[in-house]
Amino acid sequence: MTARQTLLIVAAIALGALAGCSHSKSKTKPDKPMVLVPIKAQFEPRRVWSASLGKPEPKLRLGLAPAIDGNRVYGANPHGDVVALDLATGRQIWRRNFKLTFSGGPGAGNGLVLIGTSGGTMLALAASDGAERWRVQLNSELLAAAAATADLVVVRTVDGKLYGLNAADGQQRWVADQQVPRLSLRGTSAPLVAGELAISGFDNGRLMAVSLATGNTAWDVAVGQARGSSELQRLIDIDSRPVIDGDDLFAVAFQGRAVRLTRDTGHEIWSHEVSSYRGLAADALGVYVSTAEGAVVRLDRASGAERWRQQALLRRMLTAPVIQGSNVVVADIEGVIHWLSIEDGSFRARARSGSRVTAAPLVSGNLLLVQTDKGVIEAWRTPGG
Repeated sequence: MTARQTLLIVAAIALGALAGCSHSKSKTKPDKPMVLVPIKAQFEPRRVWSASLGKPEPKLRLGLAPAIDGNRVYGANPHGDVVALDLATGRQIWRRNFKLTFSGGPGAGNGLVLIGTSGGTMLALAASDGAERWRVQLNSELLAAAAATADLVVVRTVDGKLYGLNAADGQQRWVADQQVPRLSLRGTSAPLVAGELAISGFDNGRLMAVSLATGNTAWDVAVGQARGSSELQRLIDIDSRPVIDGDDLFAVAFQGRAVRLTRDTGHEIWSHEVSSYRGLAADALGVYVSTAEGAVVRLDRASGAERWRQQALLRRMLTAPVIQGSNVVVADIEGVIHWLSIEDGSFRARARSGSRVTAAPLVSGNLLLVQTDKGVIEAWRTPGG
């Protein structure tokens, strides 16, 4: 284990302490997650299928989460298993096992399923049957899903590098990098592709866009600004995937800001002070953030002003939010899934999965997918299309 990996683990432990700390009580005794109060449900989510990926994840946080591509769901566990499931029924289409320790992904698209390992291996499989297409050795652990275009795979590694690899054979085309701090949270922002750009957040609080063709920097913006005297106080990681909606790009940093930028130039339209290591979601009117403390906040899309704040889930270590119809959905440390109204943040429904959920839910119409930390993918159906 490298010195940096050790520091990442220490930071992850420190994050738990920061998230649970109460200013009104002893700082040495983090508060428990807020107790859930009964709600008046407006609809009842129904679990329609579940599928086990095999052995559960270890306690150390990994970047494994399911991916939807077309009518299939792809998932992986840390012990080398990869599965493809039918989205509607959960029926297993194929399963493969590799003698690797998976830690990031899968990503799926353009006929590939992409999975990274703790040892720095990027593995590409055929989406049709799981056959290995190629593998390439990179220099650092992979904790986030890769993004794929028709001819390029974009990969972000823990050591602050962003790689462009040939989709056909994994050969490196280019590499871009950021100088990352010695101490950071355990996690990595998954890259995304927008037009001719690849965009990713970094542990130094910066969001960078590079040319897909050359890897040259198109723009580079600070979302977090380090403050304080200790290394913990100066943590400013962007650990969540940025969100693109139309010509806008949204991102958020831990102990930093949420920002709205122009997608192609990185020009800042607004910023709002808020801390998040899980991420955000956006629709035509609002930007929704799961804060580090466990609140869910809606910001006005046009101005960045706060419109509502739901604080009944404090210290429950929420996932990133997703939008499903007229609801914002998050899951928590106890495996409870919460549907909140996008209008005012009130609770509209609640369901309980099998165990803790760390990865953000996925939405496909009236299906909501969650992957529990015990390695089970569950599909929940809600009313509407």
